[in-house]
Amino acid sequence: MPAYPLRVLVLRKTKLGETDLILNLLAADGRQVRAVAKGARKPRGKLGARVEPFTVLDVLLHTGRSLEILAEAETVASHDAIRADYDRAVAGSVVLDVLDKISVEGQVEPQLFDMAVVTLDVMDDAPVGTLDLLVSAFLLKALAMHGYRPALDACASCGGALDSGMSFSVEAGGVLCAACGSGGLALDPDARALMRALMRARMSEVPGVEVSDAARTEALRVVRAYVGFHVPARLRALDSYVSAL
Repeated sequence: MPAYPLRVLVLRKTKLGETDLILNLLAADGRQVRAVAKGARKPRGKLGARVEPFTVLDVLLHTGRSLEILAEAETVASHDAIRADYDRAVAGSVVLDVLDKISVEGQVEPQLFDMAVVTLDVMDDAPVGTLDLLVSAFLLKALAMHGYRPALDACASCGGALDSGMSFSVEAGGVLCAACGSGGLALDPDARALMRALMRARMSEVPGVEVSDAARTEALRVVRAYVGFHVPARLRALDSYVSAL
């Protein structure tokens, strides 16, 4: 079986048999890779402690028939702080769940891996009260990378200026002015300004964005609806996170 090295982020692990694990991995080039970690659940297994979700690894994979086989793994970044703190783990789980749903085997998107790792790096140390901003920023940027950048600067329908009577339409792909909006999601000026700021900011800058609690909650609910429209999968971690606000 041919072997090859790869840098990966562990997204999810699933039990297989009595001692093995199936791993969903995000490769450095942005594609998803599924691999078997044989013996990872044995009490003295060398791989078990290294293949936890949130961990960035340098691995050696053998090509298998349906799944790759994990032969070696060296930790690059453990993100232990995320796993050790409930609030960070919940927010980080949203990131991993979305990555698991939007990454595709054989489909390359290098920027996705880079942004994912930077997001988790920032979540390690960011104030707990800013985690929801990081979640919203990650979701907006991830969708933009997949061709679904929301229109936030002008009306998504007529291209005209926006006013206080605007709304957000997931179907139209952005904000609608009062004349075009009908039945869209409520979006006040502060929430729109926040979404624009998050799109422009680097992930490391997101915790410093100043905004009211009402605007950040409304923005996240709008982003959740937008993600749900474009990602044809159940996002349980995101649903739970938003409903807990």
